[in-house]
Amino acid sequence: MADIVYLTKEGYNKLKAELDQLRTVERPAVTAAIAEARDKGDLSENAEYDAAKEAQAMLELRISKMEATLANARILDESNIDTSKVQILSRVRLKNHSNGKEVEYTIVSENEANLKEGKLSIGTPIAKALIGRKKGDKVNVTVPAGVICFEILDISI
Repeated sequence: MADIVYLTKEGYNKLKAELDQLRTVERPAVTAAIAEARDKGDLSENAEYDAAKEAQAMLELRISKMEATLANARILDESNIDTSKVQILSRVRLKNHSNGKEVEYTIVSENEANLKEGKLSIGTPIAKALIGRKKGDKVNVTVPAGVICFEILDISI
């Protein structure tokens, strides 16, 4: 049995749109590139044909991985999120005691992680250390740079 992937409704729709783009735009473009390269003659010495076939294989692999992810996806309902403790989909405001700065992260699945948007993967050391903790808790997190002490200032959705 494949692993269950938890996604927000937004993340699910984004992944579905990307898969549709790959199927309807990218796949026909790669097929056309293969046909064009095939028309150029001897396939045994045709680097353009080899490159197009390799691009097709990579595209098909991406498509199959996305299909598997969507098939095993479970959409998380934000209305069922308990804000008394940190869990997936929690928005957590933290104070870094090492430098005194405040940061805010939303804990999301690996597929939706984007640090620029403040979306932290549940598989990261920080997220793992925060799961199950409550507002006011101090958490020591071991990261590659050492140990950082965070204080949970707020938990919301």
